[in-house]
Amino acid sequence: MEKSFVYGIAVTDYNFTGRTEETHRLKANFEGGVNSVLISPRRWGKTSLVEHVRRQLEGGDVMTVQLDIFGCKTEYDFYNALAVAVLKQTASRVQLWMDEARDFLVRLTPKIGIPLDPVSEISVSLGITPETHSPEEVLNMVEVIAKRKNRHIVVCIDEFQQVGEFENTKVVQARLRSVWQHHHYTSYCLYGSKRHMMSKIFLNRSMPFYQFGDLLWLQKIPTSDWMNYIISHFEAADKHISEQMVTRICEAVDNYPSYVQHLSAILFNRLPQGGAVTEDMMPSAVSELISTNEALYMQQIEPLSGYQMNLLKAIVSGIHSGFNERKVRSQFDLGSPSNMVRLRNALIERDLVYSEMQQLYLTDPVFALWFRKRFV
Repeated sequence: MEKSFVYGIAVTDYNFTGRTEETHRLKANFEGGVNSVLISPRRWGKTSLVEHVRRQLEGGDVMTVQLDIFGCKTEYDFYNALAVAVLKQTASRVQLWMDEARDFLVRLTPKIGIPLDPVSEISVSLGITPETHSPEEVLNMVEVIAKRKNRHIVVCIDEFQQVGEFENTKVVQARLRSVWQHHHYTSYCLYGSKRHMMSKIFLNRSMPFYQFGDLLWLQKIPTSDWMNYIISHFEAADKHISEQMVTRICEAVDNYPSYVQHLSAILFNRLPQGGAVTEDMMPSAVSELISTNEALYMQQIEPLSGYQMNLLKAIVSGIHSGFNERKVRSQFDLGSPSNMVRLRNALIERDLVYSEMQQLYLTDPVFALWFRKRFV
């Protein structure tokens, strides 16, 4: 039985809604061999969108490989993760030792575990090092495999902002692009959860990945796309919610996709069969949403300085610009004007705030509700 509302993980099929234009565009890129870059705040559904498109391509002419590099701390961590993902997802259990992988594995002693259970995943450990393979060999492996299979392969890399944390990152990025831009059988979909870092990698003219591919800047899912989805999920369980209350859910969390799902789940789980969501249920549901995430929010503010906390207080209080004005600096104790650039950049790098049209806003609307309740 399908869960009615899912949050905190990638969703597909029954729990996926909206993103019609983005789905069409990304699918066309995958089929046409166009590189894609997805940028948005965390938990806006980038991974879900990519998975949604990948599922639509299953069994067709385009193969996809997906990997998450959040745990990669070095350049060769990335190469190992990439090679393992490509081998596991482009070769069957029998093919794993055949032509697709043989040339690449010849200098390694790979550890490959093939479980008796046909459902379980193959475990692969390669141990690639600078002594066994050059970066170019690893990066070209998928192109070689795609060419031999005469298939187009799309490599989807989640948490790609980790590349920006590698030592000598600009050199590493230049190396990746110099190889990938010559691939004809392989294209790439790069996305990540740290918007400021992704922007630095892909929107900065001085960086190697500038204009690497089609840039999709995801927007919020509008209320109109949530309407039938939420109502139909309630009705499927003999529970009821009006269009007005769906609008209230979206307004309460500023259409933030993960929070729309979470708040809908709270209301859904509180409602008995045959019941209907009412306005008086909203305050306690929002309070539960806030308290559920409180540990995360506490962790986010723990390393902040007093001045950084004060800047958050100013933004939550409705001030989005003019932070260098004497009145604002005095009211919120922001320190000297020269301190503002450091404060702004520190909070942007932590993804707590973002800048739009020279104004600062909190990235997470429920964090904003919690912060206002606790500190303002």
